[in-house]
Amino acid sequence: MKHLFLTFLFLLAVVVSTNAQEDYKDKDLKKYFENTEFYSVVDLPQNAKFKKKPKNIILLIGDGMGVAQVFSAITANKGTINMSQMPHVGFSQTQSADNYITDSGAGGTALATGQRTYNGAIGVDVNKKTIPTILEISEKNGLATGLVSTSAITHATPASFISHVPDRNLYEDIAADFLKVEIDVFIGGGKDFFTQRKDGRNLVDELKQKNYQVYNSVEESKGVESGLLAILTSEKHNEVYPNRGNMLPEATQKAIQVLQNNKKGFFLMVEGSMIDWGGHANNTEYIVQESLDFDRAVGKALEFAASNKETLVIVTADHETGGMAIEGGSMTEGKVNANYTTGGHTAIMVPVFAYGAGADNFAGIYNNTEVFAKMKSLFGF
Repeated sequence: MKHLFLTFLFLLAVVVSTNAQEDYKDKDLKKYFENTEFYSVVDLPQNAKFKKKPKNIILLIGDGMGVAQVFSAITANKGTINMSQMPHVGFSQTQSADNYITDSGAGGTALATGQRTYNGAIGVDVNKKTIPTILEISEKNGLATGLVSTSAITHATPASFISHVPDRNLYEDIAADFLKVEIDVFIGGGKDFFTQRKDGRNLVDELKQKNYQVYNSVEESKGVESGLLAILTSEKHNEVYPNRGNMLPEATQKAIQVLQNNKKGFFLMVEGSMIDWGGHANNTEYIVQESLDFDRAVGKALEFAASNKETLVIVTADHETGGMAIEGGSMTEGKVNANYTTGGHTAIMVPVFAYGAGADNFAGIYNNTEVFAKMKSLFGF
């Protein structure tokens, strides 16, 4: 009887831990938002001459970001954002292998591997077999690699680029996969999955043994400009914007600073995770604040690409969340009024913005798997 009771407690703890990673899906309907924090966008040079093929690729994923989310940010920032400066625009169709509406696991895996899979999968195909990701392929070809996320770094989208598990909720297994690939930089939450583990391993200690410099914030890593770098910014997920401050733009800039030391080039994926969470909550303020913060990170990537001339910046989403519809607003005042059709994901196409070397390859309408195919081809792998 005691054995059964202990088993029950263990299973309850697992369920609670898993649910704690998904509690952003609670609804908090807010239709209206008025912005008070405006910013200037990057002044991109006109008629800039870029290399035909990139040495570096920065892929930024606004999780849950459809056209309405983008336009709400444009409206809130008085008519312009960094994304709207990017001259090449296409659309990605996001369906998964087993569902008309994808989840972030399958959506992230499609972008990372070029294959559609079942909802909930991370880096595996429909038969649960491992598929190499663009990050792993880049690393094997001598490029530096990085991941940045406002969520736990073990959450579905960043996990899809470095891990191979049959279920997105296997956070500790995903964390262990970071020790299997020599990723140069990763920044995000989820420290507990590295240190407070059921198997007793302390992955932070193991990272240090592999010569990673490990910190708890971007600010702590201020003097670091090279080498292997892991920054675990919170025990689980980071706080929402503005409570977390400028973590995402600063983390993006830090990752670029370190990765650019590799003479062969680099691949970096940056996720603005919580646009999706605002969509699940049907909360306009949440969505717009997160979209604007994500766009400021986009600005850091664009600044680098504009000066570097060998970098491709791609901005897209894994899917749209909330069925967001903008019902009113004011660009002169930064006001947005929106409504929602669902608390879940939708099947609509999502935008793909591109700037820099090889950006003209991203116009048109295509499956999400083509983002991987285009990146791989432009890298020459």
